[in-house]
Amino acid sequence: MLITPFRPRSASLLAVRALLFAGIAFSQDQSDRPPWAQRQKSGPSANSTSSSSPAGAPGKIVQPTPPPSTDDSQDSAAQRGRIRVDVNLVNVLVSVLDEKNRPAPDLAKEAFQLFEEGVEQKIDRFESETAQPLDLAIMIDSSLSAHKEISFEQEAAAHFIRQVLRPGDRLSVFAFDENVTQLAAFSDNVADLQSAVRRIPAGAGTSIYDAVLLGSRALQRRGNDRRRVIILVTDAGETTSRSDFDAARKEAVRSNALLYTIVIRPVKSESGRNTAGEHALETMTDTTGGAMFYPDTPQELGAIFDRIDRELRTQYLLAYYPSPRGPANTYRSIQVTVTPAGYHVRHRKSYLTGPQ
Repeated sequence: MLITPFRPRSASLLAVRALLFAGIAFSQDQSDRPPWAQRQKSGPSANSTSSSSPAGAPGKIVQPTPPPSTDDSQDSAAQRGRIRVDVNLVNVLVSVLDEKNRPAPDLAKEAFQLFEEGVEQKIDRFESETAQPLDLAIMIDSSLSAHKEISFEQEAAAHFIRQVLRPGDRLSVFAFDENVTQLAAFSDNVADLQSAVRRIPAGAGTSIYDAVLLGSRALQRRGNDRRRVIILVTDAGETTSRSDFDAARKEAVRSNALLYTIVIRPVKSESGRNTAGEHALETMTDTTGGAMFYPDTPQELGAIFDRIDRELRTQYLLAYYPSPRGPANTYRSIQVTVTPAGYHVRHRKSYLTGPQ
């Protein structure tokens, strides 16, 4: 892009305008690409991710490249101070269900007890029915083995999109077979998102671990103080991922994403299903604090999406500063209990500590 600079009144003004125009040129040159499809700059990255993840991208999605900072020195200093506080603060989203699996709202802060590695923690922040906006990634298995019921999945997901989005929420649509493809960027444009869901093509192979890993990364690139949710619709028949189970689970934990998994089972008997894949997804889903669903018929998908929507609207947010603080880059177990007894509590089971 050719830019003709204005004639500056001073050398400093020229420098400022040159920087502004350079930023505009960069954004315009790549504005038609999703964040992770932007071409990476040469040279080592200052924000490289875990070496256990595959280099580049499985399929059609590549690792996101964070944009360069444009803050001035004062803003940067303030940002660094704020980040140090946020890194220490651990947020835990909690779903509380009664004996009939209905959300239990209106519980007081005093009803919750939170433990890290068995040590009770002080709850420094509490929100009943949290108002944090949602970032959702809907990821639908488009492999040949799962494509039989794709029309039901598409219509149920399209209904869910219209139902779940509130002001401030953003949603993105992904399809995965041997590749992971983003069909619609994060937005609140219901018509565009529904159109993306309805044009999911049939493919071959099933890259579930790649989908979880890349979906988690996509959410992690979004802003802080937002809830991150992956809704995964699959037959659990993992076949073609470049990532493995441990890499996918670690990325989900690192991003603090809730994973809701809907397993479509074309064959009901265990002899004809990928039960190992189902068990792996159960472990990953439970670790994040999400939920597993096994509809007996495709027509049940609508009710499942409705249940997820109700649960997302009645979640509690608990936050604490760990004491004692664990070593860097280690998993720390979390347990949340509620009194009186009789409620079922679901939350993420661990988090990954950051730098000291």
